[in-house]
Amino acid sequence: MQQTKELNALFTLIDDPDVEVYSHVSERIVDFGKAIIPNLENLWENTLSEEVQDRIANLIHRLHFTDLKHDLIEWRDSGQHDLLFGALLIAKYQYPDLQTTPVLQEIEKIRRNVWLELNSYLTPLEQANVLSSIMYNYYSLKGGEVSYNKPDEFFVNKVLATKQGNAITNGIIYQVMCELLDINARVINIPKQFIVAFFQDDYDESTYIGHPQNKILFFVDATTGQAHSHNDIENYFKRIGATPIKAHYKPISHKRSLQILLEELSKCYHLPSNETMRNELQELVELLDA
Repeated sequence: MQQTKELNALFTLIDDPDVEVYSHVSERIVDFGKAIIPNLENLWENTLSEEVQDRIANLIHRLHFTDLKHDLIEWRDSGQHDLLFGALLIAKYQYPDLQTTPVLQEIEKIRRNVWLELNSYLTPLEQANVLSSIMYNYYSLKGGEVSYNKPDEFFVNKVLATKQGNAITNGIIYQVMCELLDINARVINIPKQFIVAFFQDDYDESTYIGHPQNKILFFVDATTGQAHSHNDIENYFKRIGATPIKAHYKPISHKRSLQILLEELSKCYHLPSNETMRNELQELVELLDA
């Protein structure tokens, strides 16, 4: 954005000690939108005061966050709800300058390797074994329990770059693969888990009125790619002292997957100094509910 007299005047007031003055100045700067970010970055580089640099950094973050909210609202209100695109939007919370092309290329590389190994004669379990073998053995994707000391494991761009994720991000990548390969598998609502269920080909959640468990062939733990039987899931419910109900076996929406991702990510920022980040992530959760 071209530097104007108004911008110059506003920038000279960023260091004003009067809270009310700074509040007015910051709101006016944010009103310019993300086009002003390069100007702010240049100002940051040429500022010696750490306090003023912090204020500039905060303004840049506010502009990125406002832009992210706009994009997430567009995603929410679209008819597609592309899961990968939604997860990449969440990654832009931490990495606002994220370039999505390398991520899409990595996803396409995995998809193509799996596709080359699939054929119409494979059973769903054999398809799952091929997918898991490519993702976790050939591609070397690793997964572990959700750790609130490792926020990067909640961002799909970092997971694909480092090949280290958690149950949620690995599950999102696994479901994205299934969708790209026309495999009828979805994340379901098992408590404290992010489990992918492989459904019979004729299962359609919008029309099927029976118990969805009856249409599930088997389950896959996307943390490791290991397949599980119905007995395995029933034993899990016994271990946690819960009674399985119909809702547990229903596929969760892509919006809900992103909400879970955001809710769990927010727990990484548990220190009092990170209260703003927790509040912002909760704001994104609620925005997806609207």
